[in-house]
Amino acid sequence: MTDLPKGDLTKTPVTVITGFLGSGKTTLIRHLMQNPQGLRLAVLVNEFGTMGVDGDILKGCADDNCPAENIMELSNGCICCTVADDFIPTLERLMALPQKPDHILIETSGLALPKPLLKAFDWPAIRSRITVDGVIALADAEAVAAGRFAPDVAAVDAQRAADASLDHETPLSEVFEDQISCADVILLTKADLAGESGIAAARAVIEAELPRKLPILTVTEGQIDARLILGLGAAAEDDIAARPSHHDGADDHEHEDFDTVVIELPEITDPADLAARIARLASEQNILRVKGHVAVQGKPMRLLVQAVGARVRHQYDRPWGDQPRISRLVVIAEHDDVNPEAIRAVLEGVPA
Repeated sequence: MTDLPKGDLTKTPVTVITGFLGSGKTTLIRHLMQNPQGLRLAVLVNEFGTMGVDGDILKGCADDNCPAENIMELSNGCICCTVADDFIPTLERLMALPQKPDHILIETSGLALPKPLLKAFDWPAIRSRITVDGVIALADAEAVAAGRFAPDVAAVDAQRAADASLDHETPLSEVFEDQISCADVILLTKADLAGESGIAAARAVIEAELPRKLPILTVTEGQIDARLILGLGAAAEDDIAARPSHHDGADDHEHEDFDTVVIELPEITDPADLAARIARLASEQNILRVKGHVAVQGKPMRLLVQAVGARVRHQYDRPWGDQPRISRLVVIAEHDDVNPEAIRAVLEGVPA
């Protein structure tokens, strides 16, 4: 079999692999790692809720074509909600490896919306070095035929509840439609379990939702000729308008519409009180996101704080050790809502 082309010399191709938890994304990537068709691969894993599991599975398949150092994980939440904090820096680390990869595979969280992720490839830090070769959407044939979309809805709901960074509460049907509408190729997985009637029913459901005609291929155990899904040359970052989403329109913000302020605080005594003050920011100042680490008096562990709107979560993550006990919170809002002094007053508990 002829090896796949390594792309042009200016941009490294990236394949985005999307689909719900349990749809077979890790199995597919493992197959591609074992059959790289002459490519040196790198993998970025973001299956939040099973972090460590998927990464360990893939690292167990590491070889010269995709060594362990080429497999990186994002553990701070849904990839489409943590673009600036985690995704861009991780891509830059992959591009800075001693041997630059020929092709990068990205396994998204099952709840990730692909279109915001595609927009991230227009960020100045990477747009001249990386192109989206294609978006591959995986769909469990049995689940789609049954109208569940995900093979284990309870597991997907648990994944959603565990991800403090997730800033969209989209119904599963809409996430599914966003995933297939953004795709260049759709893979109907677990074809052996669905049978001919299940595959036909799933195909009909997908075709009824597609905005344009796309290849729909059946797959069992992730086994597919890599030439069918790698080397597509889609340049999807330049083709965003043809990939409709339920989140298009007035609420579809560009990155420059947001502003960030970093607030340093003294040690606190009551994490619940701080959480209540952060929730106030959402209602009083339209703050979108708050995240960071806080020092709590008498506690050797850092308090990790993450908030999406008025939903605030906090937990101790690890000891401060030799690090300075500095409480620092990053606050994100739309430009017109950023008032550092007012934000600081609320977080410090200054009376109104």
